[in-house]
Amino acid sequence: MKHDPSLSSHYISNEFYERLIADFSGWRREELESDDPVLRDSCRRLLEREARALEEVMLEDWLKLYAGECLYWVPASAGGGDPRREVAIAFDDRRRLEDRIYRLRLAHAWSQRPASRTVRLVSNVAVFATDTADQFMVRSSFVISEFWAEEKRYWAGWCGHRLRQKQDGWEILVKQVNLIDCDRNIRNPSIIL
Repeated sequence: MKHDPSLSSHYISNEFYERLIADFSGWRREELESDDPVLRDSCRRLLEREARALEEVMLEDWLKLYAGECLYWVPASAGGGDPRREVAIAFDDRRRLEDRIYRLRLAHAWSQRPASRTVRLVSNVAVFATDTADQFMVRSSFVISEFWAEEKRYWAGWCGHRLRQKQDGWEILVKQVNLIDCDRNIRNPSIIL
């Protein structure tokens, strides 16, 4: 019987943390950046599809873009660091992402009643090779405009995605959201960034 990551997070282990830190350290090296326009465009389209699913609050469709063993990480320090030793705004495995979506669908999710309306801009997409042939690191910049309860908020920063290429497209293994003001009082982001 295949393990269901939504039931337990057996894959978040010390080895997972070690790999995560290695994957998200020193990967933006010029010699690793791909100049293949087809690869870059394919990755860009995935990031735009992810942004569109979040804009349209199609959270189940958004989660389908992610691998069964995945991570959504919003560090509270510039550049990420080590999530075992540093506070994170969000550090969600697959099960927590499913919990988050479930809670947002409940009538008692007061932080999203009414639901936020967002517009997301994704730009400056760069693709980097990794030591695994079917996996790539992708860096992109983003700006999110959020309107909720007569208030506008703006989120800006850059994302690091680790993507795995499959026969029928891509899946997201890790998304790291690096807010430019991560070390300031950002209140409680109740949307998925």
